[in-house]
Amino acid sequence: MPIQSINPATGALLRSFTPLTNEALLQKIALAESAFARTTEVPLAHRALCMNKLAHLLDRETADLAALITSEMGKPIAQSRAEIAKCAAACRFYAVNAARILAPEPIDAPPLDAIVRWDPLGVILAVMPWNFPFWQVFRFLAPALMAGNVGLLKHASNVPQCALAIEALVRRAGFPRGSFQTLLIEASQVEMVLADQRVAAVTVTGSESAGRAIAAQAGWLIKKSVLELGGSDPFIVMPSASLDTAIAAAVAARCINSGQSCIAAKRFLIADSIYDEFESRFVAAMDAIKVGDPTREDTQIGPLATTAQLDEIEAQVAAAIHAGARLLAGGERMIGTGNYYAPTVLAGLPRTAPVYREEVFGPVAMLFRFTDIDEAIAIANDTPFGLAASVWTANRDEQRRFSAALQCGAVFFNAQVASDPRLPFGGVKRSGYGRELSAAGMREFLNAKTVVTAEPGPTP
Repeated sequence: MPIQSINPATGALLRSFTPLTNEALLQKIALAESAFARTTEVPLAHRALCMNKLAHLLDRETADLAALITSEMGKPIAQSRAEIAKCAAACRFYAVNAARILAPEPIDAPPLDAIVRWDPLGVILAVMPWNFPFWQVFRFLAPALMAGNVGLLKHASNVPQCALAIEALVRRAGFPRGSFQTLLIEASQVEMVLADQRVAAVTVTGSESAGRAIAAQAGWLIKKSVLELGGSDPFIVMPSASLDTAIAAAVAARCINSGQSCIAAKRFLIADSIYDEFESRFVAAMDAIKVGDPTREDTQIGPLATTAQLDEIEAQVAAAIHAGARLLAGGERMIGTGNYYAPTVLAGLPRTAPVYREEVFGPVAMLFRFTDIDEAIAIANDTPFGLAASVWTANRDEQRRFSAALQCGAVFFNAQVASDPRLPFGGVKRSGYGRELSAAGMREFLNAKTVVTAEPGPTP
């Protein structure tokens, strides 16, 4: 089947591509292998020069690249520009900090002289999603290439033009030919790539089902894998929080990328004493969100990326209402062309309902009451996912308690959850394992090689 790029705002076919044959795919893997052999000989300073050039290209071509994102997956144009800017920031972070992260670490182990080297693993397969078609790739690409690894990208099938644009940018930045290649292949061909002995490891961002399948194969092959999967992040508001600030952040946290973000706030846990006011003001703010043409500067929510995504959201909302949730806003497709779904607020969903255990990947917020901090923690942790949490409280004791008790990869106090090149990013439970970004993310695909040198014995 062809790989198609379809505008989700209009349904128009933009471009169609023929998937690579298995023979062509093997040629690309061979090119990656030879590129890795060359890359290990390239000085780190030269890789930094190329990475800074890549950041410059992103800055210079932001308008065109952002328009490409918006046309392929429907992200509002202002958010698309911000995504490109974030990619450039990641490139600059690793260009500046790679030498520090990769420096050999001396180990105090007398009488031995010992260090830990950080060596690249080789060819890394990256299986990436459509929701942040540049950023998800660059948060792997920048540390991987600076470390001396090479990349093979299997991007989501609905963003092939973004995938090809990224490969072209890397090549134009001066990285050796084959250092980063896009594979326009079908999902069934991923198994063949990962099974190839020349591929050393795999990183997956995407659905739980995709993560399970690829991680199972990687485990069988004894190859390193990193998984960043779904999230059902809690947004917890305690009585000491500033309601004005918390409500504004809550709307932004649910509606970022039209609600299609793994770290978007999805479950809103509100203290009983402030619940009624929060609910009424939050519903009004969600009703006021501007939904429409993603190419317009004032649009806050665009179309969902695919018709399948729209169908799933519609089914999940219907299931929640059937299970007893109260519909406070939205709850339906929007009339007209495109994959639009109205910003939706549900309250009182029973925690026994099957949909409570699912990730809702669209502009749908679920509100819950709690009476004290113990109940807030219990509700927050009552999920198969564990990516991140946003907690709003001015109480330092409460902050310490939440920091220790919440089962997730990150806790943000009085701030919206966001990824940042300087901070480790990843989750626990069914949100996956391993980390991206920061030094921790860079080292996921490095060999921590212990090197010990003893004093030579006496000359015979």
